[in-house]
Amino acid sequence: MRKLMSAFAVAGSFLPKSGVAPIKSQHGTAYRFSFETITGEPMPLEQYRGKVVLIVNTASHCGFTKQYEGLQALWEQYGERGLVVIGVPSNDFGEQEPKDNHEILEFCRESYGVSFPLTAKVTVKGKDAHPFYKWATDVLGQRGAPRWNFHKYLVAADGRLTCWSSTGTKPLAKDLTEAIESALNSTETGR
Repeated sequence: MRKLMSAFAVAGSFLPKSGVAPIKSQHGTAYRFSFETITGEPMPLEQYRGKVVLIVNTASHCGFTKQYEGLQALWEQYGERGLVVIGVPSNDFGEQEPKDNHEILEFCRESYGVSFPLTAKVTVKGKDAHPFYKWATDVLGQRGAPRWNFHKYLVAADGRLTCWSSTGTKPLAKDLTEAIESALNSTETGR
């Protein structure tokens, strides 16, 4: 069961290893949302129109914190093809991100060489969740909502939320990299 829970999932259902199913209904796109960067500048998701975006809630004191390495590897491997990785620090799960934005940025750069964009620390669950996370939960239902740190959402180049993966799915897992490659291929071929 644990293995199934970590499988790459879409629209609240578990996927076979062979592919990624599209989310059939959703209202609007991710482009209507904006974050603030970890250094305080606006980060409208609209600026990533035409790119594939992986949005991941992160924490510095978590058993999954080493996933920063894999996220950085994805950024380096696929960035030139149009993948943007966005880390979203959050203290929602086990209070595992107690640091302030400056400390988070320093930790990520020094400990993991993170160069992909990071947002300011936000809430990703409940009534105070950032609007992007409320929308993603509305689209996917509660099964697609973050249940812990390092929950991943993949946004297609047209701004649609295409799929999600749970905390236990490592950034370089085959199912996740295949979904990223599929989204990038669709962008490159104009489909």
